[in-house]
Amino acid sequence: MPHNPVNHSEKETRSLDSICINESQLEHKWYHLIKYLLVGIGFGIVFVKAEIISWFRIQEMFRLQSFHMFGIIGSAVLVGMVSVFLIKKYSIKTIYGEPITLSPKTFNKGQIYGGLLFGFGWAMTGACPGPLFAQIGTGATVIIVTFLSAVAGTWVYGYMRDKLPH
Repeated sequence: MPHNPVNHSEKETRSLDSICINESQLEHKWYHLIKYLLVGIGFGIVFVKAEIISWFRIQEMFRLQSFHMFGIIGSAVLVGMVSVFLIKKYSIKTIYGEPITLSPKTFNKGQIYGGLLFGFGWAMTGACPGPLFAQIGTGATVIIVTFLSAVAGTWVYGYMRDKLPH
């Protein structure tokens, strides 16, 4: 990892890029991961049935021709807001009884650049990171190029993170 000029600890650096950091010390057997596989398959099915992975639906959204995707995204944002509110209000813990910690975030200009880059990529490819796997799973193998580009972009960001505006 490149030198961090602000001299944050590893945890502080990771918290800048995420809303929640899993600092759990619990160790589980490998088969505990099956629940995540099942949830992922379930989400993939929902994405396909709701047409969230449809390139045409995504193009409709960016051309402001349909409310379909805006309704789905708005619903997700609303569910997220209510969930975070309830987690904070009732100090909800994880399924294993560990506290959930949500760090406050400060605005920075890098979020504008990152959001624009993300939006342009989404508009050009018709794919965002969540549905990529569902798109590949439905046989749209050309999306593998988008997937590899997303992985490469993530790697480049990690490599150049300290040199970018934050």
